[in-house]
Amino acid sequence: MTRLVLLLALACAAPAFAGNDQIDIDKVNGSIHVPDNATVGKLTTVNGGIRIGASAHAKSAETVNGGIEVDHDSTLTSLETVNGGIRVGDKVRVEKTVETVNGAITLAAGADVGGKVSNVNGGIHLDAAHVGGGIETTSGDIEIGANSHVEGGIRVNEDRSWFHFGSTRKPRIVIGPHANVQGTLVFKREVELYVSDSASIGAVDGAKPIPFHGEHP
Repeated sequence: MTRLVLLLALACAAPAFAGNDQIDIDKVNGSIHVPDNATVGKLTTVNGGIRIGASAHAKSAETVNGGIEVDHDSTLTSLETVNGGIRVGDKVRVEKTVETVNGAITLAAGADVGGKVSNVNGGIHLDAAHVGGGIETTSGDIEIGANSHVEGGIRVNEDRSWFHFGSTRKPRIVIGPHANVQGTLVFKREVELYVSDSASIGAVDGAKPIPFHGEHP
């Protein structure tokens, strides 16, 4: 009987994702999963992750405690979390920003972000991806992978957090083969900056580039 009730509930809920009805999904506790090819509105939760299937469309995805994962060929306006990583799949289009505070950000091959990609703590990795509004972090490593294109430069902010004092670790910034970073690279703290001899970058403020040959420094 319990199983029958559950199946009926799922059957009734399924049409909510169909067609062009851009419904908003708003939760406090619990994750959100958008099926492949679905069209939805704003996705919001507090305690839970958000997963968006392939070739889906959503206005935005926002959580506080949880990661966000977007499968290939999907389109969104923005992605935002506080405590959690963000993974953007192949050929995903994000019109505006991708932001987290504590968590890594990964953009897969062909991903296209129109605005800024930013975090405070956590690595940022691009794999043949495009970012139109610059990249910003404080403590995270940055890898601009081969054939990636960044407009708006890179900025690493000074770390003013209390647990920073006494730490000697320097963020590692790598600009990979045939990557192109337009705009100024600004470093407000000491970093290790490695730039491929086949990459193209703008002016550098606050660091001395270390050239390398091959796929990795």
